Amino acid sequence: MSGSSDWERWEGSSAARVVPPARVRKLAKVPFVELADGRLQGVVSSGSDIERVYVSSVAAGDHAFACSTNNNRPCGGARGSFCNHILALVGEAVLQYGGQRVARYLRVELADAEPTAAQLTSAMRAARPSAVPGKELAAAVFNRFLRHLAYLELAPSTEPLPELHWFPPTRTAVA
Repeated sequence: MSGSSDWERWEGSSAARVVPPARVRKLAKVPFVELADGRLQGVVSSGSDIERVYVSSVAAGDHAFACSTNNNRPCGGARGSFCNHILALVGEAVLQYGGQRVARYLRVELADAEPTAAQLTSAMRAARPSAVPGKELAAAVFNRFLRHLAYLELAPSTEPLPELHWFPPTRTAVA
């Protein structure tokens, strides 16, 4: 931001900057994807039941993965290898954040400057990731997804939202 007027205008708003997606993505299959808590994680729609979603994740570094339904039932396809939900999650993460950013976050070493989802999953599979129980993880990710959905139902407003008003009330120096 240039100048103090930009800073003051931003500081006084209740909106945060959103990084635009690397490419446009469709939200029907993977409505929620994030790089958070040392994992690529998100919510993936079921291909067979419109009322069922899966919470899938891949950990950075060791690429341990978890996939279960929103009711904490284990995914039948995530037994010893990435299931289709995790593959879809990685694909949408590449669309949302770009292949290089996802690879860097998950600590996947690839020679390609902008890796594809297939290259990322292939490299992670080569590391022989293990499935891990994810009941606590699934609940937290699904809860965050539901909270994001709730924000979509709010009428547009410039008024601050109390639960998002955690910034300090005074201006601090920026180094």
